[in-house]
Amino acid sequence: MRSSNPVFSRRGFSRDTGYAGFNAQAGGPTANPYAGTNPYAQGGNPYAQAPTDPSAQGQPITQAPPQYAPQTRPMTMDDVVTRTGLTLGTVIAGATVGWLFLTQNLGFAVGAGLVAMVLGFVQSFKRRPSPALILAYAALEGVFLGALSGFINDLPKMNGAPMQAVLGTMAVFVAMLVAYKTRIVRVTARFTRFVLIAALGFVLLSLVNVLFMAFGGGDGLGFRSGGLGILFGVVGVVLGALFLALDFKQVEDGIAYGAPREESWLAAFGLTLTLVWIYMEMLRLISILRGD
Repeated sequence: MRSSNPVFSRRGFSRDTGYAGFNAQAGGPTANPYAGTNPYAQGGNPYAQAPTDPSAQGQPITQAPPQYAPQTRPMTMDDVVTRTGLTLGTVIAGATVGWLFLTQNLGFAVGAGLVAMVLGFVQSFKRRPSPALILAYAALEGVFLGALSGFINDLPKMNGAPMQAVLGTMAVFVAMLVAYKTRIVRVTARFTRFVLIAALGFVLLSLVNVLFMAFGGGDGLGFRSGGLGILFGVVGVVLGALFLALDFKQVEDGIAYGAPREESWLAAFGLTLTLVWIYMEMLRLISILRGD
């Protein structure tokens, strides 16, 4: 499921971005220009075992006999919605625990966040989704977010900020979904490259700022306060919204080109990562606007 989203980097399905994957068979006046590269097309499905002809000394045969049925049915939108709901529900459950019990113990919450980050990287580099790994990531990430949000909510002038960040994240999600479905936002190869380059620059600047804060003290390069901090926060939210468009594209193409049902777990994982990104950037932006 190769994708602009790091979660999908080992696979790919796109009809028109050049990152081809789950494509239709070649032939006909409306043939997919990337036909023939579909890893799930006949003879290329990495999840299927190639049938062999006993009389041909184990050599794969071209046509599968009727008894060789697919190992799994294609993924559907219901699969994606169900697994995304389960993953986000786990995040919310973990956040509830963190909010109620760990607000005054941020050290443990930060440890949970670091473990969640490691689990996220492990899943990103696995060939196939692991539901247990994804749900473990969601639970630990939720614990971290809940404890951090509860701590921020108790600060002067910050009461209600986490709820504002949640509402803001929901608004960004709905707005981008509408923009994508109405084709106001179109995911193309150029769009994908732009988002990836912008995200890389954003992450590098954030890391440099953390280094300056760690070794130079203060606010580092100024990305955590003032006008520059507000601008940086807005850019972070916008990048998260653009990654949502990439996630929607992967889901749409995976369904259109018959990705296996298990891929819906990766779709849920990718959407969860993006929503967590948006929430964190929204919370930071609100903190700056409130003067803390």
